[in-house]
Amino acid sequence: MKPPFYRSLYFIVIMAIVSGGLIGHFFPEFGQSLKPLGDAFIKLVKMIIAPVIFLTIVTGMSGMRDLGQVGRVAAKAFGYFFVFSTLALIIGLIVGNVIQPGRGLNIDPATLDPAAVSQYASAAHETTVIGFLTGIIPDTLVSAFVTGNILQVLFVSILFGIAMAIIGEPAAPVRRALESLSQIVFKLVAILMKAAPIGAFGAFAFTIGAYGLGAIASLAALIATFYLTSLIFVIGVLGLVCLANGFSIFRLISYLKEELLLVLGTSSSEAALPSLMQKLEAAGAPKSVVGLVVPTGYSFNLDGTNIYMTMAALFIAQAMNIELSLQDQVLLLLVAMLSSKGAAGITGAGFITLAATLAVVPTVPIAGMALILGIDRFMSECRALTNFVGNAVATLVVARWEGELDRDALNAALGSGPKALAAPPDVAAGPGDKDTLAVD
Repeated sequence: MKPPFYRSLYFIVIMAIVSGGLIGHFFPEFGQSLKPLGDAFIKLVKMIIAPVIFLTIVTGMSGMRDLGQVGRVAAKAFGYFFVFSTLALIIGLIVGNVIQPGRGLNIDPATLDPAAVSQYASAAHETTVIGFLTGIIPDTLVSAFVTGNILQVLFVSILFGIAMAIIGEPAAPVRRALESLSQIVFKLVAILMKAAPIGAFGAFAFTIGAYGLGAIASLAALIATFYLTSLIFVIGVLGLVCLANGFSIFRLISYLKEELLLVLGTSSSEAALPSLMQKLEAAGAPKSVVGLVVPTGYSFNLDGTNIYMTMAALFIAQAMNIELSLQDQVLLLLVAMLSSKGAAGITGAGFITLAATLAVVPTVPIAGMALILGIDRFMSECRALTNFVGNAVATLVVARWEGELDRDALNAALGSGPKALAAPPDVAAGPGDKDTLAVD
């Protein structure tokens, strides 16, 4: 029997977030002292991310008869990432120019403290494309699991899965052992998720206690514009992609509501990564596609971060009355496209990539980042939510392009009902995909 709503994880996490916000507001010092609760929960989840990625990819790939599918899935995923990441940058630029949230602040650049953002500028300077590419290769076969670097774990997992697929039947005992281990690991994930309300409570209490509601009010225009733009992107852009591929963005969001609340409470999309992979498999996406697209998307498909980058850069320029020409804005867009990939997988990637972008566009001083440093925590929640939904959509779309999306399982998971119609012709539909699509 379905448990009553007040015992569901969804309701308990909501109550935890509300309680944490109230404690942080009325007892700020106590709220700040609860930070270890959020940090401990995120560490618990990060502890299990590497085994989840490894087991999902290896068990999915080891049974493949056509290794060319790996290349096809990767090519389609990266094509999707490039198009929609670029579109997110453009939308952030357009909305920032139309609404102009920084206009009228009249900030004197001389009053800014460059030391406040020096660590981000330093990290951006040290981040290079060559260093990023070589950093994907771990020092040893197991060091990727020790450091928890998602891209290194992904690299090792793909190589291991390909080797098992080439060996074939002799590797069957290892595959069966890994499948059994997967059941144990995912049961462990379910156990760890029981602590989600505690983690969300501590993290949100700290955020409100440390930064206060006053930080939101002082720069409300930027926060509101960023949230509005992210909503437009999710409902408008991703919603159309979902519609073209036969499912509803609203039903997908409802299906992932527990994970989205967890991301909101902890400001970290990584906190819900294992559960996301589990739910996407249950929604009909094959394990091999989920294992490749989700971890890769966590590093390369950062739609929320991309919207934030161009909008934050425009806000800083507008606040200091710096007029950016069309040429400056095009340069800003091109540099952001590169820097957003170069810092993929780095902690604090949003601020670091913004610093890297402004370093190449000298018209806007990096010291201007100090204007948004205090409210970055509030915008990080929206970035994480947008990134999370974007990767869920990308996985289902790529699975459909491959013709391997189980439509019955998807309908059952999203509650789309038994009705189905032929797919409407659209550029977002995959080549050769002639399956029937359920509509709401």
